[in-house]
Amino acid sequence: MDTEAQSTQDFSDEEVEILQEIMNIAFGQSASDLAEVIDTQVVLAVPFIKIMQVPELPVYIKENVKKYKQISIVEQKFWGKLKGDALLIFSSGSGKALIKMLQSDDRQGMDTGPVDILERETLMEVGNILIGACVGKLAELLHDIVTYTPPLVLVEKEYEEAITSGHYDPEKTAIVLKTDFLFERGNVSGFLFLVTSNESIKWLRDALKIFIEQYE
Repeated sequence: MDTEAQSTQDFSDEEVEILQEIMNIAFGQSASDLAEVIDTQVVLAVPFIKIMQVPELPVYIKENVKKYKQISIVEQKFWGKLKGDALLIFSSGSGKALIKMLQSDDRQGMDTGPVDILERETLMEVGNILIGACVGKLAELLHDIVTYTPPLVLVEKEYEEAITSGHYDPEKTAIVLKTDFLFERGNVSGFLFLVTSNESIKWLRDALKIFIEQYE
């Protein structure tokens, strides 16, 4: 294992604890922002943090989603001092359930057009809110500014097809920040993963150190 990859394995317990707390705040912000749009509470579990080599990532994600027959994915890249990929993985049927939620709120324009197009647009809208608020709050707390690429959406795919081993650079190390989420209305659930690689890790550790020093 090279030095750069090894460094990601050496996060102290304090660094992991602080990163987990920051992510908890960020995920809370994303849940709050989304609740304002769809008028239902979104419950997010305390984020779980795991550091691994990128080739392990597809297996890890598959182990977490294999209980779902099919999944839908919203993927969005973010760029700043912290950069990486956000993967929002929805359980089967989530797109249609979200459409019903938005329709029940009398939102104009959600009840016309082919279902598959509405499903894709709805997942994209919800994904934009969750990912944008979460990553944006994380960047804000660590004094960074991020920009985003347009999201990519995969609707109702077998998880073996949706998550492939060649998706990420095998030479990189991933910090996986995962939370489970559950919509109280509509039976929608899934996972949010943030994956950042070696390029951001030194900055992230330095930013965490500065963040910790504010409270000492």
